[in-house]
Amino acid sequence: MTQLLIFNVFNGLIVGAFYALMALGLSLILNLSGVINFAHGGFLAIGAYIAYSLIPYVGFWGGLLFAPILTALLGLFVERFLIRRLYQRDPLYSLLLTFGLAYILEDGTRLIWGAQSLPYPIPEWLTTPLSSEYFFLTGYRLFMVALVSVAVGALFYILSRTRLGMRIRAGTADLETVSVLGVNVRLLRNLNFGLGIYLAGLAGVLAAGMLGLDPTIGSSLIMPSFVAIIVGGLGSLPGTLLGGLLIGVASGLTTVFFPSATEAVMYVMMGAVLLVRPRGLLGEEGRLQ
Repeated sequence: MTQLLIFNVFNGLIVGAFYALMALGLSLILNLSGVINFAHGGFLAIGAYIAYSLIPYVGFWGGLLFAPILTALLGLFVERFLIRRLYQRDPLYSLLLTFGLAYILEDGTRLIWGAQSLPYPIPEWLTTPLSSEYFFLTGYRLFMVALVSVAVGALFYILSRTRLGMRIRAGTADLETVSVLGVNVRLLRNLNFGLGIYLAGLAGVLAAGMLGLDPTIGSSLIMPSFVAIIVGGLGSLPGTLLGGLLIGVASGLTTVFFPSATEAVMYVMMGAVLLVRPRGLLGEEGRLQ
């Protein structure tokens, strides 16, 4: 029983790391631009499939390096020519645009790579269990946790220590004042959107190695990512990180005792948090007003 609990907690931690990485990208875009990006899961799938296509030419590590960057470039293009035109309109327009774009990206992956699931090749030495007793502790799983930790640390460093990050944080608080001070808000929104999509692409590459490639891989992760934002609190990136990890671990533990409620538990958590603390665990006061 103890081994089963450890297995499910660790598995939940890994899934929660995916949720957190996805949710951080969603939160970045939402906080600065006010766009609820339903296409985020589609970008995740695109990142995974791009890496799959690059591996025969640049290897596993090259795919891991270049696929998120190429996905971010696609995000920059989408923001520049589609989403930017809707900033001054009702937020419903951008929501509908990204909702439709999610279907376009999903069907695009089916058209290019096929509708069947594909195995994602990873180095054999990463798939070997590190312990005969804890067979689920493979090198790849530990590598994923380590890389997500590095990516999250790098994101918070960028936001707290670089000029771009400080402008993003200032724009999140008061975009009009940032614009008056001479900051190019269009470029800022574009780069911020690209950074959020980069995180989606990275999450896609990592998820593909664990879950395999499937056109719906992004749509299965997008709703838990929104839940992570709500649980953690709108406007709070640390809260988003905490929310993703919490719902991942909660789902893992629920698998042990109530397998049929594995997916429902995250929505129960969300409802409970909203009842007790409507702005989320670490949400900012007045963010929902």
